[in-house]
Amino acid sequence: MGKGCITVTKYFLFLFNLLFFIFGALIMGFGLWVLFDNQSFITVLHESSHTVKVASYILIGVGSLSMAMGFFGCIGAIYEIRCLLGLYFTCLLLILIAQVTAGVLIYFQRDRLKYEMSNIMQGMIINYTGLNRTTEHTWDYIQKTMKCCGWTGPGNWSENLVIKNNTQKLYSCSCRNESLPGSEMKSVGLCEHLSDDLPVYETGCITLVEKWLRENCGVILGICVGVAVVELLGMILSMCLCKSVVQEDYTKVPKY
Repeated sequence: MGKGCITVTKYFLFLFNLLFFIFGALIMGFGLWVLFDNQSFITVLHESSHTVKVASYILIGVGSLSMAMGFFGCIGAIYEIRCLLGLYFTCLLLILIAQVTAGVLIYFQRDRLKYEMSNIMQGMIINYTGLNRTTEHTWDYIQKTMKCCGWTGPGNWSENLVIKNNTQKLYSCSCRNESLPGSEMKSVGLCEHLSDDLPVYETGCITLVEKWLRENCGVILGICVGVAVVELLGMILSMCLCKSVVQEDYTKVPKY
């Protein structure tokens, strides 16, 4: 490989690792958001299932590892250190295998995941009181923002313990359809209505979530394929540079 080609490969690999470092920071930030956020749909799942908490720790770990790999990849590329380039290639290969494995597992376990999520959401609706300022208020925010009611439909709220044990005609305030006549306009808690025709949305939230996933499936798939292609490119560049390094010169590495 010519000297000019080696130089181009080296700086391309450096740029790639810089991007990899940034992506790792974004993944770690997303994991921290999942772990500490209390204003979104994630909160409802977070407090109802340990799976989401475990997933957030995995994201933080993967993000941290990606940042470390990006850093060492930059050092290995600029100073042409074969051991760092080989370590970088190995870690990148393991991450790619893990991503493909996770994607296959999610695809074949999608029905089970859907069933588990439905149980979590329906259990939360059954035990809803309107007093929990994290999980329940987040669910209220979701219903009001997405203009939906219940998980599969407004009928889910008939199983709520407070509504079942109350003689008044109660409904979730965040389900309130503003286009229909009614008395109260609140964002959280349970509201009372005099007639049997409740002024609520008729669409369940699962319908809107599935619709969003269908509409954005191409974007999600494109991002996943793009990440895989970039990782393969990084592996190829690291191997090309590693093979071109005849003898390592550690005196070029800055000492602090």
